[in-house]
Amino acid sequence: MNIELQIVHRAQEAVRALYGAELAAEQLQVQKTQQGFEGHLTLVVFPIVRLSRKNPADTAAEIGEYLKAHEPAVEKYQAVKGFLNISIAAQVWIACLQDIRAVADFGKTAVREDAPLVMIEYSSPNTNKPLHLGHVRNNLLGYSLAELMKANGCRVVKTNIVNDRGIHICKSMLAWQKWGGGETPESSGKKGDHLIGEYYVMFDKKYKEELSRLEEGGLSKAEAEAQSLLMESARQMLRLWEAGDEETVGLWRTMNGWVYDGFEETYRRLGVDFNKIYYESETYREGRNEVMRGLNLGLFQRRADGSVWADLTADGLDEKLLLRADGTSVYITQDIGTAKLRFDDYAVDRMIYVVGNEQNYHFQVLSILLDRLGFAFGKGLVHFSYGMVELPEGKMKSREGTVVDADDLMDEMTSVAKSLSEKLGKLDEMSPEQADETVRMIALGALKYFILKVDPKKNMTFNPKESIDFNGNTGSFIQYTCARIRSVLRKAEAQGLRAAGELAEDTPIGEKEIALVQKVAAYPSVIAEAAEGCSPALVANYAYDLAKEYNQFYHDFSILREENPALRDFRLALSTVVADVIKSAMNLLGIDVPERM
Repeated sequence: MNIELQIVHRAQEAVRALYGAELAAEQLQVQKTQQGFEGHLTLVVFPIVRLSRKNPADTAAEIGEYLKAHEPAVEKYQAVKGFLNISIAAQVWIACLQDIRAVADFGKTAVREDAPLVMIEYSSPNTNKPLHLGHVRNNLLGYSLAELMKANGCRVVKTNIVNDRGIHICKSMLAWQKWGGGETPESSGKKGDHLIGEYYVMFDKKYKEELSRLEEGGLSKAEAEAQSLLMESARQMLRLWEAGDEETVGLWRTMNGWVYDGFEETYRRLGVDFNKIYYESETYREGRNEVMRGLNLGLFQRRADGSVWADLTADGLDEKLLLRADGTSVYITQDIGTAKLRFDDYAVDRMIYVVGNEQNYHFQVLSILLDRLGFAFGKGLVHFSYGMVELPEGKMKSREGTVVDADDLMDEMTSVAKSLSEKLGKLDEMSPEQADETVRMIALGALKYFILKVDPKKNMTFNPKESIDFNGNTGSFIQYTCARIRSVLRKAEAQGLRAAGELAEDTPIGEKEIALVQKVAAYPSVIAEAAEGCSPALVANYAYDLAKEYNQFYHDFSILREENPALRDFRLALSTVVADVIKSAMNLLGIDVPERM
């Protein structure tokens, strides 16, 4: 039952009967009545005024009278200027809850075979360093967006592009070759991605030392960079790799293998996955072929030094390098090749790139280049641009080793969650295995919720200590609310109490119960809006608002001790539905909800 839609249709009928005019449903807006005003739903009357040719207050009153006379759901109304506040009869809300109970996976749209296919790219790590806090936000946004698209009825393919080639990879390889002494993940006891990340930092340290010596010898910074033997060695290694040198490629495969094992462990722990992983080492050649095709067609230009460029000034942009003078590829080349291969592999209707807002220009360029190369999908690419995540102490820098490692972050969150849970007695009467699993859910729930509740477009500061709190706008609070409801339902079961299959129409429910039913009924529209706007934050904050509203209800009213059987049944049914919707919403964020806390 969609009460808002019911009111819209009846309002259209009122306009037709009262003013002899037609008004499209899209022109009528029904919203939740603002706090401080009587009513449950508010019809915005201003679009009707031009048809009634009366002032807003009189128009609202006339529409209100018509609705009260012709719509059984309307109990009473209040005209406030250009707004019509409508009170819906209690039995309508009871029927609404009954309808919600009858729907499996309420709020979600079943995926059909002919539904649009949405491909979502996220993660995009480099194999020269482990995943860090920035990757955490990227992975959580991408995974949640995929879940939202599925819940909105779309078919979804989750993809990852691993940046496993390029000068940055060669820096780690060269540092390991020069100073590694044969160290491996097994010999060091370190995860492979952590080990390689250390050599990336080491290269930067040695490079800066070399530049410092050259500058002390009288060279300018630019001259020192041009004469750096270490950087030239890294460039030579990249040329050898692209030429297929057996020794270089062998070292690359070995070190990347270590990193992939480390990535997989982090992804599994973070709870994200992919349907298809692409590798830059496999896609850049396809991109280079496309660039050469564009060059032959006169779409791009080769300069005197041999480099290939695209002139985008007619599109209001700049000139863009596509191939370096030595023939090696740049990021945009790889992205051209990856896009082509993806559309060869899948009949994609919508391609969404989950990439930080520092790459806004890059994706403008990519879209134009693909379109220029004749790919029909070029203009339809979507860049889901999100803000950066920082720590209270400032921005992270990979080359300087000042990033927050994803694994270390999850370890810290787990430690904080365990300490706080033990202190508050949340783990009492649990076996060690149950306690460990509950702590894991609390820790990751706190991390994921803290990041996902923020509007993706905004920069954010992540503070681990603020994220785990069993009060306030946190994942832990929402999880605890759900566990509290499950506890009430278990107690009811133990007492032989269970909500009736059919709720009594004359149950004397009050405004608190109605507010909760109305909040639950809004869940499908929240999913639709979040998917359309690519904003998991809408679902996160909806889950918090629902949990907060239920907690207030729980504080004010008895459930198991309610003497009226019909009202007790209604509250049990309502509690069950609220818990199910909270769990469903949290699952869309990739968050597990414990049954006990």
